[in-house]
Amino acid sequence: MNRIHWLAPAVIVLALLIVAANTFYVVKQTQQAIVLRLGDPVRVVNATPDDGPGLKIKAPFAERVVKLDKLILNFEPPEAEVTGRDQNRLIVDAFVRYRINNPLLFYRGLNNQKNAEDRLGSMVSSALREQLGSVTVDDIINARRAELMTRTRDELAKRAKASNFGIQIIDLRIKRADYPQANTDAVYQRMKTARQQQAAQYRAEGRQQALQIVGEANKEGEKIRGDADAQRAKIFADSFGQDPSFAAFYRSMSAYEASLGPDSTLVLSPDSDFFKYFRGGPTAGGGGK
Repeated sequence: MNRIHWLAPAVIVLALLIVAANTFYVVKQTQQAIVLRLGDPVRVVNATPDDGPGLKIKAPFAERVVKLDKLILNFEPPEAEVTGRDQNRLIVDAFVRYRINNPLLFYRGLNNQKNAEDRLGSMVSSALREQLGSVTVDDIINARRAELMTRTRDELAKRAKASNFGIQIIDLRIKRADYPQANTDAVYQRMKTARQQQAAQYRAEGRQQALQIVGEANKEGEKIRGDADAQRAKIFADSFGQDPSFAAFYRSMSAYEASLGPDSTLVLSPDSDFFKYFRGGPTAGGGGK
């Protein structure tokens, strides 16, 4: 009997806790909520300033709450392949910032964030192809990148609004725009070939300039040697005219220098005139003896 008296209040308390757990719920400042009655959305919580966050009440068991982010969300769609007006292909990597501005439309059209981002990814890819396909690859990469991002963002915002999915596009940015790997290899090979051709041209021009410099140097050297030989000849001629015996002696010394060396062998008579200056010195030539 005592057990029955104790069990009844416990059951009542448990039942009240279950009812309370299915009646009260909390919506945070960063959330918005949709209240579903038997699966149909009937009202939105914390979507407007008039209905703020905090502790809320719903019909127990008959109503269910679906909470959605109220903050700006970031989404990175899959890479898109875009063909520019010049028929060059690019792999474009972008990211999108958006928010759920109409929870009812969002829930009815997309149900959850995963479905929303799947549809958003398709819209991003389509908008990128439409806007970037009308310009050249150089415009996308360098010249008009900021303008094209703005145009693509506006196009995506227009498509999102027309879809009535309750999504507002805040921003779109192109993080990266690169050639596909096959194109990258081909471009690298073309650049390498062009640089090799340029280097070969520089080397050829260098060799030509070197030949011209060497030719001019040789020409100048020959001229200098010619002038020196003429000056030497003149000095010798003047000297020989003043002292014939010295001239004969100098010619003999030059002949000795040219003929006699470490490996030279001469077969001559000791009385030969070739050795007269060895016998008598510079005066040996005097008088023709």
